[in-house]
Amino acid sequence: MKSPGAAACTLGLAPHSGWAAAVILAGTAAAPRVLMRERLELAAAELQGSRQPYHALEGLPLGEARRRLAKFEKSAAEKALAQLRALLARAAASGNVARAAALLDSAGRGGASLEAILASHALIHTADGHHFRAALVRACETLGLEVSRIGARDLMERTAAALHQPAERLAVAVAALGRGLGPPWGADQKSAALLAWLKLAEAGRAGTG
Repeated sequence: MKSPGAAACTLGLAPHSGWAAAVILAGTAAAPRVLMRERLELAAAELQGSRQPYHALEGLPLGEARRRLAKFEKSAAEKALAQLRALLARAAASGNVARAAALLDSAGRGGASLEAILASHALIHTADGHHFRAALVRACETLGLEVSRIGARDLMERTAAALHQPAERLAVAVAALGRGLGPPWGADQKSAALLAWLKLAEAGRAGTG
């Protein structure tokens, strides 16, 4: 819940296999500022640097693959929750309370059985991405955040429409948000910032509706 006198902030997450870029924006949609920028490490120690859980299951008997996957899922969920909880606590300590988050989603379709996934290299790649996205979504929900999943292809168009800015101008503005922070401020951090900015715009519309 939002504390009396606390300002609202929003969280954007751009996941990869084994990690995610996280950006928290404070301020308003008209004048956002980067409150925090972090890299969240999500891969299980058992993966031993692989960062791709389903790739690590290739060639295993199905029962053993299921047992290992359960461990990988538990580890990812615990890591996501612990790191997001710490991040939001730091934001709260500075007087900013996050209530909404957005996560960069992929176009790949999930829902296949483990047996089907392990029989298809294309499905393995898709499942690796869904593995960490699911952990982040669960962590956000556990922490009481309203979380949206937004496709990478739609992100710029949706944010530009919400902010009433041309996409070209918005791309320049997002790059400028990271000025002075030092590296990294690459495509992942910019995507996470766009996600958080979109949620700021939506929160502003809700507040005036």
